[in-house]
Amino acid sequence: MMRSWLGAMIASLLGATAPALADGVLVLNSDDTNYSVVSRSKRVETAKLPIGREPHHLIRSADGSTVFLASTLTNELLELDSETGERRRVITNIVDPYQLGFSPDGKWFVTAAYRLDHVDIYSARDFKLVKRIFIESLPSHLAFDKESKTVFVTIQQTGRLIAIDLETQRMKWNVGVGISPAGVVMLPDDRRLLVGMTGEDGLVVVDPQDGRLIGRLKTGRGSHNFLSQGDGRHYFLTNRVDGTVSRIDTQEMRVVNQIRVPGGPDCIDMTADGKELWVTQRFLRRVAVVDLGEMKMVASIPVGKSPHGVFVLNGSSPQTRP
Repeated sequence: MMRSWLGAMIASLLGATAPALADGVLVLNSDDTNYSVVSRSKRVETAKLPIGREPHHLIRSADGSTVFLASTLTNELLELDSETGERRRVITNIVDPYQLGFSPDGKWFVTAAYRLDHVDIYSARDFKLVKRIFIESLPSHLAFDKESKTVFVTIQQTGRLIAIDLETQRMKWNVGVGISPAGVVMLPDDRRLLVGMTGEDGLVVVDPQDGRLIGRLKTGRGSHNFLSQGDGRHYFLTNRVDGTVSRIDTQEMRVVNQIRVPGGPDCIDMTADGKELWVTQRFLRRVAVVDLGEMKMVASIPVGKSPHGVFVLNGSSPQTRP
């Protein structure tokens, strides 16, 4: 009976037909069982397509050819073509994949189970579980070093950042960094981690070797999630409480632009030409468009309930995604 139900559900997911997606943006509606397809050129939602329960985050594969949309309550990934949005397959038995990522070398696939308090390390080749590491409480976001030796995971409730050796699947260190750490990104020099402090008003800079705090930067209340601009120097950071997006110069460690995006800005993606940011507005059921030439929000488009992850088809390269 279970197998029959599961087969019907997968067939339903893959059977949904998306409209033409040459200029599409995908938005995960985490309080719905769907994701929105938004036209970049028309700036309007063109479709809502089915997905499992509580879709929060997504990730592009290491080679950039596919994107995986994760549903936490139905323990599955929906695989799409990253250029066309074509629905390819559903991968099951990925337990509570709240946040997820591929190591740069394409060997490992790692998930943070926010609801169930564990970090899972899978083989990226076949999505087979290699190791489950229980860690309290609320593992949130993750990042990798350049050599794919270590994954770093923020632990939101206890205010900590952990480092896990990917080959041995053992914890290297576990340190306190502040109140409610969320987004984390490794800078190109592989010598600095930036961590957004959602319970504070900025980010901290951490030494990836031992977890030492080596710097701070005030950006805004509710600092949450990062996106690289792709030049190896500038990063965007959403500030959910203040309703802003900060553009940060990581060489000088200062905020160079502050962009108003109300309604709990959360996840970000960038168009391939580098001209627009698309930012989910969690509290408004909308997704915002930021013109990077003018450094201001120019559109806000209704989508679904609690929009979270966002992905621009034919968008920025894998290297620009933390």
